[in-house]
Amino acid sequence: MRIDVKPLEVVEGEAPSLAKRPTRVDPIYKSKADYAGHLADHAERLNALHERLYATGRHALLIVLQGMDTAGKDGAIKHVMTGVNPQGCKVVGFKAPTEREARHDFLWRAVCELPERGAIGVFNRSYYESVLIERVHPELIRAEGLDAPRKMKAFWRERYKSIRDFERHLGVNATKVVKIFLHISKDEQRRRLLQRIETPGKSWKASTNDVAERKFWKDYQDAYEHALAETSVATAPWHVVPADDKLNARLCVSQIVIDAFETLPLAARPPDTRRKRELAEIRAALEG
Repeated sequence: MRIDVKPLEVVEGEAPSLAKRPTRVDPIYKSKADYAGHLADHAERLNALHERLYATGRHALLIVLQGMDTAGKDGAIKHVMTGVNPQGCKVVGFKAPTEREARHDFLWRAVCELPERGAIGVFNRSYYESVLIERVHPELIRAEGLDAPRKMKAFWRERYKSIRDFERHLGVNATKVVKIFLHISKDEQRRRLLQRIETPGKSWKASTNDVAERKFWKDYQDAYEHALAETSVATAPWHVVPADDKLNARLCVSQIVIDAFETLPLAARPPDTRRKRELAEIRAALEG
C-alpha cells in the first residue's frame, strides 16, 4: 500500500496554521491486523532500501522527528525502524544541552551526531529545539553563554537562516534530510499523560514538567508555526503528520521515509576494470 503523503508537506513560502491542520484523520487501516500488515510491508521495503543505501555508501539519510511531549516520537522510531539493520542506523535523543555542548554554537552537537554515508540517522528532537523551546523560554539563551539579544526578531531570523544553510550544506554533501512534525492535540496529550500515570510500565515517564509546559501550549504552537514557515524548503520540506491516532501516524511516517529513500540514486555502480580484476582474483582463490 502506498500512502499519498504529499498533502502533509509544508510548501516552501507557506505560513502554516497548525490550528487548521488536523490532528486526526480517517484511518488508513481497516483494523489493527490490517495496520500490522501494512507496517510489515513498509518495514520490508525500508530494509531493502537501507541495504542498498549501505551497499552503495554514497548517501546518508537524516530523519528529524519533532513534536510536543507524548506526540509519539519514540513509538514511531520503534515501530517504523523495526526492520532496519541496527548496524547502519543510529537514533539520537537531544535533551537540554550539557555544559560542554552549551559552550559551542547551537548546531555543534547535531553535527557531531550526523550519519555517515551509507547510514540512517534519526534525531528524536534536534537542533530545532533552539528555535522552539528557547523561543518559548528565551531566558535559556543565557545558559548558552550568549548575551541577551537586543532585537529578538533579528536573532530568530538569523537562527532560521543558519538552519536553512546547514540543511542545504547537508543536501549538497549527499545527506538527505527528512523532517517530520507529529501534530497532536492538547486534549489527546492530556489523555496520554494521564495514561502514563495509570500504566505501571510507563509511570516513570510522568513529570511535573509535563504539566508546567502545557501552560505554554499556544506559545509552542506559535514557535512551531514560525519554524515550519521559515525552514520548509523544496529540497527539505516539513511534513505535518496528524498524530492523535498513533497507528495512522506510524504508517504516514514510514511512507514519508520510503518516499525520501526513493529519491536517492541507490543503484549499484558497475565494477570498474580494477574491481573486476579483484573479483576475478577472489574467485580464482576460492575455486583453487
